[in-house]
Amino acid sequence: MGKNYADLHDPNAEYTMRELSAETMGVTAKRGGGRDVEITDVQTTMVDGNFPWTLVRIYTDAGIVGTGEAYWGAGVPELIERMKPFIVGENPLDIDRLYEHLVQKMSGEGSVEGVTVTAIAGIEIALHDLAGKILEVPAYQLLGGKYRDEVRVYCDCHTEEEADPQACADEAERVVEELGYDALKFDLDVPSGFEKDRANRHLRPGEIRHKAEIVEAVTERVKDRADVAFDCHWTFSGGSAKRLAAAIEDYDVWWLEDPVPPENLEVQEEVTKSTLTPITVGENRYRVTELRRLIQNQAVDIVAPDMPKVGGMRETRKIADVANQYYVPVAMHNVSSPVATMASAHVGTAIPNSLAVEYHSYELGWWEDLVEETVIEDGYIEIPEKPGLGLTLDMDAVEEHMVDGESLFDEE
Repeated sequence: MGKNYADLHDPNAEYTMRELSAETMGVTAKRGGGRDVEITDVQTTMVDGNFPWTLVRIYTDAGIVGTGEAYWGAGVPELIERMKPFIVGENPLDIDRLYEHLVQKMSGEGSVEGVTVTAIAGIEIALHDLAGKILEVPAYQLLGGKYRDEVRVYCDCHTEEEADPQACADEAERVVEELGYDALKFDLDVPSGFEKDRANRHLRPGEIRHKAEIVEAVTERVKDRADVAFDCHWTFSGGSAKRLAAAIEDYDVWWLEDPVPPENLEVQEEVTKSTLTPITVGENRYRVTELRRLIQNQAVDIVAPDMPKVGGMRETRKIADVANQYYVPVAMHNVSSPVATMASAHVGTAIPNSLAVEYHSYELGWWEDLVEETVIEDGYIEIPEKPGLGLTLDMDAVEEHMVDGESLFDEE
């Protein structure tokens, strides 16, 4: 990067009264047992996968390194570099305080939502890996312990003939029979040939019939061998979403995802309450405060936070706790590398209402090469008992697939 974002001056330091650094808070007591550890550096490397994944590493004076991942997107590495001075010298075991410290320090730069939250989440995940290694416990133990030994994975499926119902059904059967998944998702915001205007969000009758044909073909093909969800990517108007949800009520739909844009909670609530088709929402909301409103208004049947986007592992745990009060399951959206995928699985094992974690890279042959361990097997992630996330980056693979112009992490 041409600029050193870590050297930018800190305007918040001139007026904020909620400084949560260890120095300001007076957190100076000796801890013992190898727990007196300081952060010395934070580094990022962007990997060019089917999404540009931002991997994060936090270094310490004890020689222990934690690895995390932020949700993909431009500007995230720069934001992480910007925040580095706020946590260097801190004890990485104080995950909750450091998270709130970064939220406060970055409040003027958008830590309510968006890429600033995403950048903080990447640091937070690396802190969980690091703290687990220091304490010699798996990351899930830091979140309260286990509900299950393995977490179910749903496979986001694609085909070159994405608008052909039979091609989708063929791919569904292949993924079930050959790849071993018993949970799938297909896109419904695909061309039908009946479109008149791409901007007005309205679905014509022929479009709804076409989408219902995809749903029918896929669900009838796999029947009870797999649960199948369908994604709309925030594409349709409220009225069209209600008509689409009604048209597929007779089929075995696991859920219909993001049928309307995320900004208007009232429209979302109306769509959800209008249909027996389960509605899933959440990947484009940030932190527990935003998702709490969805859940409390019963505007969602299944909540789908994207863990490295929504705010990290503890924030996702908080969302799950709210959802559990309303008997709402959690199906984590996930388009990440093996790092954040495994971190999501650690959250999934620690919450009672975990439904599944998404896998969005089954067409990318080298996805699992980024780490030395096996991540997904027969449609499930077995939670490692090794300290931290339980993963080891393969630095050769990371270097091979880095975005042009990126630099590899320092050695541990």
